[in-house]
Amino acid sequence: MYKKVLSAVNEHLNSEIAARYALNLARVCGAKLYLCFIAEKGMPQQNISKAEDAIKRLFNEAVETGIQAEGITETGDAVEEINKIVRHEGISIVFASTRREDIEKRFYAGTVARNLSLKLPCSVALVRVVHTGKIHPHKILVPLKARIDHIKERAYFTARMAEGFHSRVFIFHVTRPITRFFYGEIHLTPAQWEKRLPENIKDFMDYLIRYEIAHEGRLAPGITARSITIEAAAKRHDLIIMGASERGLLSSIIKGNPVEDVLRETPCDLIILKPRHED
Repeated sequence: MYKKVLSAVNEHLNSEIAARYALNLARVCGAKLYLCFIAEKGMPQQNISKAEDAIKRLFNEAVETGIQAEGITETGDAVEEINKIVRHEGISIVFASTRREDIEKRFYAGTVARNLSLKLPCSVALVRVVHTGKIHPHKILVPLKARIDHIKERAYFTARMAEGFHSRVFIFHVTRPITRFFYGEIHLTPAQWEKRLPENIKDFMDYLIRYEIAHEGRLAPGITARSITIEAAAKRHDLIIMGASERGLLSSIIKGNPVEDVLRETPCDLIILKPRHED
């Protein structure tokens, strides 16, 4: 599915760490790795040198690991230049680290990360780096909604990331509390919650079984974003992989956006996947 993996690198350490997630995905998929640096006009030479040094380190590591790699440096608007490279090279998936504006801005429409997700014709993995010194996740938390699109790709991405790091996958679904008139909230046992598992999530787990990925599933009632961050912190997960929000700006303003909430509050590294490959 992923034959060509591109990672956008800049002068910040977070982008180099995000690129290592891309490197490991390329390794397990047998894909070619593209390391891309887009220098903005007027960028200080010191920042350019930092980005170029990062690409050299990543390139050498990729070659030593047996990965076919290529470095690309261009000048201009990051989204536009990456879009050109994606279309010209036939890139399968792009990795990019989130920036401070993605975390601080309430509705991150117009940010580089959001524009990459919306404008690129390939899949996009946005990486929020929390622990700069921890790149080998042993426990991966995968929050899933009841209805999931691109199930096959989501499962494939999760499986390959788990394979690359020898990780165990923990699937987590937040449900609404069950209430009964006059009697208030009903408390169910784990086995009773399991019977209520949505079909799409069962399909996702079936794919993990085919890929021989060790995994567990858990359902819990509550508020989506808050429940995810608490679960990640309480169970000491190392990485969260979740899908990009499909909500528009107006819907996000009215109902809120769980992805943005997790992006700001995540206690561990986070990958937001925008899948493009059809099932």
